[in-house]
Amino acid sequence: MEISKIQESIAKAIEEKISGEQRRYLLNEQLKAIKKELGLEADDKTALSAKFRERIEPNKDKCPPHVLQVIEEELTKLQLLEASSSEFNVTRNYLDWLTALPWGNYSDENFDVLRAQNILDEDHYGLTDVKERILEFIAVGKLRGTSQGKIICLSGPPGVGKTSVGRSIARALNRKFYRFSVGGLSDVAEIKGHRRTYIGAMPGKMVQCLKNVGTANPLVLIDEIDKLGRGHAGDPASAMLELLDPEQNANFLDHYLDVPIDLSKVLFVCTANVVEMIPNPLLDRMEVVAIAGYITDEKMHIARDYLEKTTREACGIKPEQVEVTDGALLALIENYCREAGVRNLQKHIEKIYRKIALQLVRKGALSEPPVTGDQVVGPSGVKSESVSSLGETVVEVEAEVLAEPVNNSSIETVITSLLSLALKKPVKKDLAMTGEVTLTAKILPIGGVKEKTIAARRSGVQLVIFPAANKGDFEELAPNVKEGLEVHFVDDYSQIFDLAFPDEHKLENPEKEPTLA
Repeated sequence: MEISKIQESIAKAIEEKISGEQRRYLLNEQLKAIKKELGLEADDKTALSAKFRERIEPNKDKCPPHVLQVIEEELTKLQLLEASSSEFNVTRNYLDWLTALPWGNYSDENFDVLRAQNILDEDHYGLTDVKERILEFIAVGKLRGTSQGKIICLSGPPGVGKTSVGRSIARALNRKFYRFSVGGLSDVAEIKGHRRTYIGAMPGKMVQCLKNVGTANPLVLIDEIDKLGRGHAGDPASAMLELLDPEQNANFLDHYLDVPIDLSKVLFVCTANVVEMIPNPLLDRMEVVAIAGYITDEKMHIARDYLEKTTREACGIKPEQVEVTDGALLALIENYCREAGVRNLQKHIEKIYRKIALQLVRKGALSEPPVTGDQVVGPSGVKSESVSSLGETVVEVEAEVLAEPVNNSSIETVITSLLSLALKKPVKKDLAMTGEVTLTAKILPIGGVKEKTIAARRSGVQLVIFPAANKGDFEELAPNVKEGLEVHFVDDYSQIFDLAFPDEHKLENPEKEPTLA
């Protein structure tokens, strides 16, 4: 008896639900028919078709014929489908994307080199060689009438301004700017889109970019291209080849749209921390512009003219309420912010102003400097100018601790440390060195001369030893980077020994005296 009552209750609830839905459906259909009869409103399918035709009309003359043909076919298909079917929604979404793209709509480029110079100087302090390369790129574009060509890859440690340089290039060229990161990307569909047969399918990043910016010639910044992943969903690096290759991207095929898109007018700029991590086929299509980092003087200007001002305004503090002296900024840079970029400097300035805003400033509010002079210069150690891909400051290698891996370009540091331990003699203070050493004590050239020179300046080193083969690289550096350094160029380890241990007897048969810069 109890079971019979439950069954009856369930049947009654289902009947009420079905009858309610049927009644609602019937009333909706009657309402649509009445509105259509009175001419008050077209049905959904007609209204959608009119919306899509109206959207594509302004660019109809610029739109490729094959795209117009696909749009017409899909509009016809839309009229034949039932509005309640899943296929109707798929077709509607497809037409929504296809008609929203800026077919043939281009922004006017500006190749004024003086204007570009002013924009770059306004947005970034220093980076003279990087700005020069960008101005060369714009000048070539002016002569050719287009800025298409080599893809620029901005490489350097974090916080040196790679992304903001890309934004400045877009502003200088009067192009729309769009950025997306591919760090850790392991799915090809993120770049080339999903097939429409999948539920929730979406176009790839480039189609989304064109829809967002509204022009067919934006500047697209592809961030962290050295951190592309690779997974079961394919190899994104291979998909990037079609996107970045000027010979192929004129007919780029997105899996969702399934019609060729002309990306040849898009200007691509990539950023990377470690160029060596970029796959070689991709790297061949790029022109690498290295951003080495900033010396102390440049950091002072950046902190004073930009970071301090913006942070103070963000914290709601008036200029007359606080004064940050040059000495305080210098101490902050030298004791707390020894990285190549200015990101850590910005964090510390924000921390100081937060303390001021909360009225918590008191003596000793700041923590102890993470790097002290005793840690940098010790009696039984020697500094190595080995600069990592992230632009960290000078690495200390001591003879007592050899657990850390050391690359070949710093092996003479280990040799000197071991000699210091064996001779029980400290290495000369304020000395830094770099260079590979062969089994016959020959010093081989190294890379990253500018980065290592900047690292020496940041660490307060006075005497620097470079391989003789790198003399030309050093002489090409800007005067403000080389300022205050005594540089020796050597091609045999015996010359390093004489400089590191000036009070010891010279090693026998040195081939030549070190060359002084």
